[in-house]
Formats: sequence, C-alpha cells, structure tokens
Amino acid sequence: MKKIMLLDCTLRDGGYVNDWNFGHNNLVSIFERLAEAMVDIIEIGFLDERRNFDPNRSIMPDTDCVSKIYGRLDRKNSMVVGMIDYGTCSLSNIRPCEDSYLDGIRVIFKKHLRKPALEFCAELKKLGYKVFAQLVSVTSYTDEEILDLISIANEVKPYAVSMVDTYGLMHQNNLNHYFRLLDENLCPQINLGYHAHNNFQMGYANCIAMLANSTKRNIIVDGSLYGMGKSAGNAPVELIAMHINHSYGHRYHISQLLEAIDSNISQFYTSATWGYNMFYYLAASNDCHPNYVSYLTEKRTLSVKSVNELLGRLEGEKKLLFDKKYIELLYLQYLDNEVNDTQTVSELEAILSGRPLMIIGPGSSVRSEKAAVDKYISANSPVIISINYIPDNIRPDYVFVSNSKRYVQMATELANSQFTIIATSNVTSYKGSFDYIVNVSPLLDLDAEIIDNSLTMLLRLLIKTNIKDAALAGFDGYSKVVENYAHPVMEYSFAKEKADYLNKYTTDFIGSIKDKMTLSFVTKSRYACGGSYEQV
Repeated sequence: MKKIMLLDCTLRDGGYVNDWNFGHNNLVSIFERLAEAMVDIIEIGFLDERRNFDPNRSIMPDTDCVSKIYGRLDRKNSMVVGMIDYGTCSLSNIRPCEDSYLDGIRVIFKKHLRKPALEFCAELKKLGYKVFAQLVSVTSYTDEEILDLISIANEVKPYAVSMVDTYGLMHQNNLNHYFRLLDENLCPQINLGYHAHNNFQMGYANCIAMLANSTKRNIIVDGSLYGMGKSAGNAPVELIAMHINHSYGHRYHISQLLEAIDSNISQFYTSATWGYNMFYYLAASNDCHPNYVSYLTEKRTLSVKSVNELLGRLEGEKKLLFDKKYIELLYLQYLDNEVNDTQTVSELEAILSGRPLMIIGPGSSVRSEKAAVDKYISANSPVIISINYIPDNIRPDYVFVSNSKRYVQMATELANSQFTIIATSNVTSYKGSFDYIVNVSPLLDLDAEIIDNSLTMLLRLLIKTNIKDAALAGFDGYSKVVENYAHPVMEYSFAKEKADYLNKYTTDFIGSIKDKMTLSFVTKSRYACGGSYEQV
C-alpha cells in the first residue's frame, strides 16, 4: 500500500518572497513547529555557494552552515532536506550525509540539463543522501523527453522524482497524464512527488487529485505555510495536512501549523503579498514565463486585453524561457499598427492652424492653479487638447489618446460625452472608430528608456502639422515625494522611481525642438528649465 508523505517547503520556496531573510528566531520557530506538527519532510532552504552565510537566512553556501542554524534542533521523526538548483552548489561544499544534519537533498533542474543533473544526483547518492530529482516546469516536457528522463532516473534510482509545476499551468487532466507516465515506467522503489504553484488556484485541488491516484508507489506532496512562495505561491500545507488527516487517517497537528502562520509567517504577507492574482493568471493562461507579463505590464501603456494579445503571440520554447529581446521585438511589432495617416495629418493641420493652442496634462497643478488656467482660456479662447486624460471642469476640444490602459479607464466617459478623439494606431476603440487615427511609429523614441512618452508624442505630431506655438498646463514634471497626478487613480509607482529620468528626458526634448515650436507654461513645471521657458 502506498505511503503518503507531506513535505513543507516554506523555508526554501517561501524565501523567494523575502530573499530568505526570515530572521534566525523565525527559522528556528518554523522548523520546530513543523517538526511538532509531524510533517514528514522539512525543507530547510537552498544550498547555494554564491551566497555568504547569514544566520538569519535560509540560503546557505554549504552543508556545514545548515548545522550552524538547525544543528541543535530536535527534528522529531521528520526527514530534513535542502535544495540545490543544479549548477549553483558543487560537491566540494557537500559533506557526506553521516557528517551532515541533512537526510536528503532535492536537485532542481531544467529539462535540457536532465542528464548532467541526474549524474550530479548520483554523486550525492554516493555521499549517502536521499536524493530527489525535481523536474522544473514538467509541463514543458514532451512524452518522449519524460521517457528519456525516466530511463536515466532508473539507472540512478533517486529517492524520488517530483513533478514541479513551476508556472502553475496544470489541471487534473495533464497532472494525471504525467503521473501515469512516470508511475508506469519508473522503478517501483522510486517515490513520486508533486510541487504545485497556484497561478490557476489549482494547487490544493491538484494535490488532492495527486493523492487520489491508485498506485503502490509512495507519494510526496509539497506545500508551504499559508501558501508562501514564489509568484502565485504554493499549495497551503495546512490545507493539505487537513485533507490527509480527514481522508487518509493521518495525525498531523494542524494547530502547530496555524501557530506558525500566525507567529512567524503573517508578518511577511502585508509587505510582500503572494498568492493568486490576475498577473499570474495571465502568465498561466498563456503558458508563458511570468517575466513576460511583468515586462509588458511595467510598460504602463497596455491594457490587459493588449497584454493578453501580445502574450498570445509567444511561440514554442520561447514561451517558458524568458527572452527580453524577443518580447521587446514583439512589443514593437504590436505597436507598429500602420495606417495611412496622410489625410488625417492634413485635416488636423487645417483644423488647428490659426488659433491659439493649449495642451492640458494630468498634473495636480490643473487643480491647484485653476485660476491661471481659467484666465488663459478666457483671454485666448484656445483650441484645447488634453492628453490621455479628461480634466475636471474643462471640456477639451480634442482628447489625444496614445495609451491603451488610460483609454480603457476613460472609455465610458469618452463615449458618453462624445469627445473628439485623436488616437495613435496602437490603441483599439472598443466601440466604433476614433475620429482621427495617426501612426504611432513616427511618434516614438526607440532610443529612450520609456519610448512612448505621451507629451513628446503629441508634440511630434503637432510639429508634423506645422503648429508653431502651444501653451502647456498640468505638465508639472515628476516628483519623488508628492502625488504626480490630479487624480490619484492615475498614479504609477514607476513615476516616482523614474522621476529624475523623466524630468530630464522631457526637458531635453523640449529644448531640442525650440527652433520648431515655442512652448509656454501656464502652470508651474519642472520642464520649464528653471524659467528659461516663459511662464505665461
């Protein structure tokens, strides 16, 4: 009859959240509570020779350091294991098992490294350790690649082979497919494990499905306290323990796990939230590396629909192997939605020429210096263009839309109030078509860190329409301290992080076009070069 074993990986996988800096007292307390809870296997952290020893962190350069933190603790009946990401800790840093506090070592590796990684596992086994072969991103393996791995594993005979759902892509159908493939072909004495991630909120459900499989082989399921772990987190160990108690008659002490969550884990949650969210859903639903999602969302210009469409363009092996140059190219190709805007530019030139022009941005000065804005409008009766923003109490003649995310935020108000819209070709209207559409490509600065600065994009367009003068209001520049936008909902965290860069870039651009266009500032602005641009 199969034996079920519960493995807790909080001190290892949970460390991705806090750079493994749990604090020494927390490391000890978590370990002791897991042992008291009768958890079968406790993973105490990473062995990584690139990191110096720190008694507060669960990432250590060698096995001697494991003893320095945990060596005097009573493990009860728990097996104690560490993890090595293959290639980050050499055999010279591993003492024989009889001289180590560890009973076992888990080795995690990507599929193209399976042969040398399993050879490394064989060497660890010679040192007396129970060795776990951890298959990173098991869903990226073809059946043929799984069978090849099995043939190597059957020669090495590790203690366990574990399916690692690195990006949380598994549902029960493919979980059971990989399970059967491994169960039917691995040597009977090799245990079979499963490590879930929660991108699809399937971690706990998949663990239940894993345990329900009919097999004579021993089964190991991983979890962490409160689901603490990388990206969307893991299956919560307290839930798995509860299920095993109820369904298989085990006697894990759930109260000890809950005490550990309350005393040792919850303090990390508010500062570095983990768990299911839309970000990791997007990655999992597109079978791709989460870094692709973060790259695109950090652009702050793409709607979720646009991000999803771009992720859908990822192909083959590139999906799960993050390639920044590859996604940059796809992003630029996505933006390059060419239209013939010759007629549009001519129409805009005819409409805008011969009248004063005022451009309104979303800076807080639109509110704080409202009297100056109203005075300018009253005196000059300008054509008013707002950028990715609808100002309060001022109806613009045109709204320039270059940012898909901002467009989604404004779409209902834009439609209901029937504003005239000038849109760049990368923005898709959710209803009908825009009044004016201009090519986005000539308005971008591909050499800039942020290529689609909305103000400089509009100014490039106005130069194309031969506009020579414009007044600016609500372009305050960026502050690292105070709110940067008239509406707090528009605030981006990156605006404060990149404040100096954004201010310098925009100021330099304004200086570079002064022979083509004269700009005056109705409200105070960091772009005004200390007063070298006239304050109206």
